[in-house]
Amino acid sequence: MDETQMDISVGSTPADVDRPMSDVEETTPLAVNEYDAIANKIMPDLGQEIEDFKYYTWQVNSWRNLEKRITGPEFEAGGWKWRILLFPFGNNNNDTVSIYLDFADPKGAPQGWHACVQFALVLWNPDDPTNYIHHHAHHRFTAEESDWGFTRFYDFRKLFNPSENRTRALIENDTTHITAFVRVLKDPTGVLWHNFINYDSKKETGYVGLKNQGATCYMNSLLQSLFCTNFFRKAVYAIPTEDDEPCRSVSLALQRVFYQLQTSNTPVGTTELTKSFGWDSEDSFKQHDVQELNRVLQDNLEGKMKGTKADGAITKLFVGKMKSYIKCVNVDYESSRVEDYYDIQLNVKGCRTLQDSFKVYIQEETLEGENKYQAEGYGLQEAKKGVIFDSFPPVLHLQLKRFEYDVQRDAMVKINDRHDFPMEIELSEFLSPEADKSRSHRYLLHGVLVHSGDLHGGHYFALLKPEKDSKWFKFDDDRVTRVTDKEVLEDNYGGEVPNSSPLPIRPGARNLKRFTNAYMLVYIRESEVDEILAPVSPENVPEHLERRLKEEKALHDQKKKEAEERHLYLQVKVVTAETFRNFQGFDLANFDDRQYPLSQVPQYKVLKNDTYGAFKESVAKDFQVPAEQIRFWVLVNRQNKTVRPDAPISDNYISSTMEEIHTKMASRQNELKLYLEVAEKSPNSKTLFPPHEGNAQIMVFLKYFDPDTQSLEGLNHLYIHKFGKVGDIVHTLCEKKDLPPNTPLKLYEEIKPNMIEEMKPKSTFQQSEIQDGDIICFQKVLTEREIQEHSAAGRVYNIPQFYEFLSMRIVVQFKPKPRPKEVENVSKFKDLEPKPEFELVLNKKMNYDAVASQVAAHLNTDPLKLRFTTAHSGTPKNVIKRTTTQTLSEMLQTAYLAPSAYLLFYEMLDISIVELETKKFFKIYWLGTNVKEEKEIIDVRLQKTALVNEIIEAILQKVTLSTPNNKIRLYEVMNHKIQKEYIGTESIDRIHDYVTLYAEEIPEEELKVEPNDKIVQVYHFTKESLRTHGIPFKFVIKAGESFTDTKVRLQQRLGMGEKDFAKVRVAVVQGATYPKHQYLEDDVILSDIKWGSDDFLGLDHVDKTGRAGRSGGAEKAIFIRG
Repeated sequence: MDETQMDISVGSTPADVDRPMSDVEETTPLAVNEYDAIANKIMPDLGQEIEDFKYYTWQVNSWRNLEKRITGPEFEAGGWKWRILLFPFGNNNNDTVSIYLDFADPKGAPQGWHACVQFALVLWNPDDPTNYIHHHAHHRFTAEESDWGFTRFYDFRKLFNPSENRTRALIENDTTHITAFVRVLKDPTGVLWHNFINYDSKKETGYVGLKNQGATCYMNSLLQSLFCTNFFRKAVYAIPTEDDEPCRSVSLALQRVFYQLQTSNTPVGTTELTKSFGWDSEDSFKQHDVQELNRVLQDNLEGKMKGTKADGAITKLFVGKMKSYIKCVNVDYESSRVEDYYDIQLNVKGCRTLQDSFKVYIQEETLEGENKYQAEGYGLQEAKKGVIFDSFPPVLHLQLKRFEYDVQRDAMVKINDRHDFPMEIELSEFLSPEADKSRSHRYLLHGVLVHSGDLHGGHYFALLKPEKDSKWFKFDDDRVTRVTDKEVLEDNYGGEVPNSSPLPIRPGARNLKRFTNAYMLVYIRESEVDEILAPVSPENVPEHLERRLKEEKALHDQKKKEAEERHLYLQVKVVTAETFRNFQGFDLANFDDRQYPLSQVPQYKVLKNDTYGAFKESVAKDFQVPAEQIRFWVLVNRQNKTVRPDAPISDNYISSTMEEIHTKMASRQNELKLYLEVAEKSPNSKTLFPPHEGNAQIMVFLKYFDPDTQSLEGLNHLYIHKFGKVGDIVHTLCEKKDLPPNTPLKLYEEIKPNMIEEMKPKSTFQQSEIQDGDIICFQKVLTEREIQEHSAAGRVYNIPQFYEFLSMRIVVQFKPKPRPKEVENVSKFKDLEPKPEFELVLNKKMNYDAVASQVAAHLNTDPLKLRFTTAHSGTPKNVIKRTTTQTLSEMLQTAYLAPSAYLLFYEMLDISIVELETKKFFKIYWLGTNVKEEKEIIDVRLQKTALVNEIIEAILQKVTLSTPNNKIRLYEVMNHKIQKEYIGTESIDRIHDYVTLYAEEIPEEELKVEPNDKIVQVYHFTKESLRTHGIPFKFVIKAGESFTDTKVRLQQRLGMGEKDFAKVRVAVVQGATYPKHQYLEDDVILSDIKWGSDDFLGLDHVDKTGRAGRSGGAEKAIFIRG
């Protein structure tokens, strides 16, 4: 039973809602037994179609004698039985009456049953039906939530006495009426008021959603739209990707997302795809413009499709043609150009319908008076200026301009005005007279991409009709649901929220604007919808894609199964004689301390219910030893934090389970660690293991230290007599190590890492407190000369020193320092051989030069040409200066880091770091004769006292000029704008490290500039003039030159092809701090513009490099790496 107070509607004025419970009775003269009228009054219209409406009145007698919980008679509504559930003295609350609507038979309801019900419960005086109290609510009733209503229906004390201006009580003579008004509503989508607990998108709709990485809902809505454009999906599948890696190939990553959307039963992740874009986690938490993402993605894919079966698919699907023209009124002259478009941006403000937006788009402007057009050969003429469509593509992407610049507010705002769009639209009236009208231009709505929120944030989702005759679905991140036509159209037109409240609107109050509305529409030409939405067949899917994903799924399922069954298994680690022999460290082996090298310990995943006998046989088989010749000792954690054998597992446990042994002998450990003892056979073929209980023999482990090799050697175990003297085993130790008999030895006990004590030869093992599992280390007694030789060579010469040395070891991970993104994108550097990642075991006390020597030896390079950088959260932080005193521990800051974070980045330089400290280093991006892209990166190293002219001379020595005597320009860039052009006499020490330096050949037209010409700065931006990107440059504005001719020169300067340049919009940008841009039309003459010192020429186009700036805190432009 839900005891939550639901939506309450009481009284006749808005103030009644906030009044105390005693004030909420209805005072209007309308009587409850005027059932239809009262129902319409107290239950608001929810905008849903009503399937059935019923009301039922229950006469309740002897109120004071009622039980604590009672139900009224059953009544039918919507084909189901209902009843009123009453707690006359409150449901866990003695102050109020509790009343609920109850579904009568939840146990008998069909699987998955639900009913969407709007209801009101009214308690009223049967002798005066105008005296009543009511509440209303709506709920999705299910077998799990079969009752809903009001725990605090009304104050119990006010039921029996007249109150609040009433002349009669609600209950008189212990009798009252309770009426239930029930509207059963239709649920055409199946998700009305659904709580989505255990909701299965695939089962309910046949589609799955996409996981949101943080703020990628805008991307998810676009991906679902493209996925549901089947022709596009097939084209993506046709891109060859068999040899690609998903995180490096946009095409393959997108193929994988599409295939998983086809085949998965659960939401699909997009992390792999965004990694292929070159994005990091920060990018996944920023919302971007869908139109911009669509353009960048299509541009990337179009390049990948060239020369493949999919070549031209994007142009075929999405590209139309429009004509810009200026036509003279009085003479026969017209200037026009035709260009491609991938989408159409349509006004919302001032346009009530989509049809209106198209009319405004092609509306002509008259050029007259002072604004007459300069027609070649005719002088100034009155003219008509406009755009008209030459063709529409099969799939039409319409961008509704919901975000615009508000001049009065001097800010971007969201336009929430109402803007109607239809299910079908005829577009032939917007075509030019010369356009091909032989085919239909009737378009069907296929998708609506929706934004809910304001300028500064919100949520995106897509409404799509995946098949020609299918239903509409809402793709909202990881959830897909059915939607009605009203939810597709009316709910996303914008405008004012319709008032469905039963309460009157306060005079003068403003209606609320809907902040959820369409911002992108997808239409498909009706005559081509069958081809565009033709089903994707298995033959369309690359075989390698299906195979790889099946293999990955099988591996994932296996890991999932292992995780689910982990509780059934026990991890067993077995230390062998071989493991012990090669181990350099404390104890018998290093199982999990990652500060030191881990031991190669055989591991077994054993069912807990397996018997010890079965496990023993399995291990014996692995090591090819008869089972009777092996015995396991259980290793335990001692109080001094060492791990040593404690007791052998007796064959009495042969039938016991491994879980029983683990519980009995090592219950405090998550896993079972064992030592494998292998016995030699006796002459009579019987295996001999000394008995453990009541025996004077002790099993110890032996380690030999060799100062010549600076290493330990594990010599297996040895049984000793606890009453024997320490010196008695010297002869045996010499035999074990093949030393001459009676070689003088020193013996030590390895108690714990910082406690290595020399043993007294005349003491017994019992007096030395030796027990099973203890470790005895020994070495030859050295002469004074040998000790001096070892010391001179920097070697430790005794066991305590060596253990101290071991305690200083750490495992350090080395990674090549990532190259900056601007270097990654220069073609010359893309194919550089990647440097390896590796680990080295080093001493924390090593100085800088010793570390460099070890790394250089691994990389086979000069240690003085290595440079190291510290790491923070896995990324490079600070370059480490070379000093003779700094230790590795200080370089890593081991006091503050876990062993897993012992990481240094390295660079392999072509100059000694000694020389580097006396010189200044520059990277200059050489552009050559155009500014399309960096041709190469030039490294220049000069003494810190040098002048900029020496940089220019160094560049000239490394590049080939188009004309031998051409001059070059060196300039400094920040935020993708030129900050300074150097003349050559400046000191290089004045150039800051954080600026970007470009060099180019100065164009001839700039060297021969005329007196009335002007040189301006040009920079690139995307949509907003603060969202800068690309390479800025200087450009000559020639006096009197038409803008058409200016654009030809501009295209040459940029080194762009016709197709790419057609996507560029040129604007004058005024002001540097708060720039405002105005796009230019072909009839303008740039030299006529009054240019200020802070004015620029701006080029608005999509950034393809991913190096967009954030000037002034502006949003970073979208990029997808090539």
